[in-house]
Amino acid sequence: MIDANAFLALLQSHGVGFFAGVPDSLLSPLSAQLLETVPADRHIIAANEGSALALVAGYHLATGAVGCAYMQNSGLTNAISPLTSLLDAEVYSVPALLVIGWRGEMVAGKQLKDEPQHAKMGRITLDLLSCLEIPHAVLHAEAEDVAECVERILACARTQSRPVALVVRQGTFSGDAVATTASPCALTREEALAAVIGALPDDAVVVSTTGKVSRELYELRVARGEQPYGDFLTVGSMGHALQIASGVALARPEKTVVCIDGDGALIMHMGGLATSAALPNLVHIVMNNGAHESVGGQPTNGFLIDMPGLARACGYAAAWRACEAGEVARVIAQALSARRSSFVEIRTSATSRHDLSRPKGSPREAKRVFMHRIGVVQE
Repeated sequence: MIDANAFLALLQSHGVGFFAGVPDSLLSPLSAQLLETVPADRHIIAANEGSALALVAGYHLATGAVGCAYMQNSGLTNAISPLTSLLDAEVYSVPALLVIGWRGEMVAGKQLKDEPQHAKMGRITLDLLSCLEIPHAVLHAEAEDVAECVERILACARTQSRPVALVVRQGTFSGDAVATTASPCALTREEALAAVIGALPDDAVVVSTTGKVSRELYELRVARGEQPYGDFLTVGSMGHALQIASGVALARPEKTVVCIDGDGALIMHMGGLATSAALPNLVHIVMNNGAHESVGGQPTNGFLIDMPGLARACGYAAAWRACEAGEVARVIAQALSARRSSFVEIRTSATSRHDLSRPKGSPREAKRVFMHRIGVVQE
């Protein structure tokens, strides 16, 4: 394996002194080193991958140096716009290093088993980089020429003034995990979710965000003897659950639609608040634990944001915050009775059960059950 601390030192020895990105579980040891050793003005956990590349471009414009943007390969699609219309050699010609975690990776023509949302991107990651005309190399745990590879790829970035990429296979980096920061909240997200669904009417339509929110919601429904796919459990497409819920709310104004979101997902595509705030039948609930918990516990700015104030500023008719179990059911009841666009922030600890399972069955089957439950007749 490649020691994450040694890899970071190698990048820095080649003049890479600025880092921005969105955390990925495959890159978690590298994230831990960045958080521990790189000053806060030289390492930014960005809202999304495109923003990370824009930060790297700005750093280059101000210094002439090459910065590093890190991400999961699923987030590469968020980065395509700045890659093709900002950093590209035919536009501003900005050198940059991308470090990309390869979920759903291909080995000798076969795909390693992973979650369904990673299958397509796993197969096309290298082809996509080639299509974007981004020189790239693959790092793996047994690599013996890491120093040579880094030197070669960064030389390409500098001499050709263009983005380049290192694609990282599963299990490549060794090192400590991200240290969990102390949370000001004792309430766990699973406890909060139990209180939320206990307060919802049976006919509420629930859309939940990707990651552990949906996994815990799935287990809670099973424990209650309910159909877990009666809710739309979003896999992949981080940050888009709110707009999925908004599309449902627009199409079915007679329904109460509830989006159960996460702080990292909200921050990733925060502009969607301006759309959802106009929908009187939408209740938007954000489980804010101040962390990207599903990919390693790296911090977000969730606890620094006045989320109810932000929601009101975007047009929500009413907004609340709950920090204790006893408050959750009360504010959910208030949000439901308001009968206008409502926002609820629930602050929780950044912890979850180690034995938390994943939803069974395919996304296509889950979609069928969800649509049937809300009365859509399918051919």
